[in-house]
Amino acid sequence: MTRKVADCRRFPSESHCTLAISGEEEEVVRAAAEHAVSVHQHTDSPELRQQIRELLEDERIPAVPTAGPPPPEGEIFDL
Repeated sequence: MTRKVADCRRFPSESHCTLAISGEEEEVVRAAAEHAVSVHQHTDSPELRQQIRELLEDERIPAVPTAGPPPPEGEIFDL
C-alpha cells in the first residue's frame, strides 16, 4: 500500500505552517483534519475531510545510495 502525504507547505497560510503528515490514507486524513481544526481554525466536517483526501499525494522516498564493500585492507583510494 502506498503511503500518503498531506503537506501544509503547499498552501499559503498566515501561520506559515510547515507541517507534513505521512502514513496510510485514513490516518493521514484524520490527523490532517485534527491539525486543520486546532491550528488553522477550520471546522471538522465531511467536506473538510474530502478536501484533504483530494489533496493527498503519494509519498516519495528519496533513493538512498547503498554502500559497496569496504576496500581491501591496506589499499589507498583517492577521495
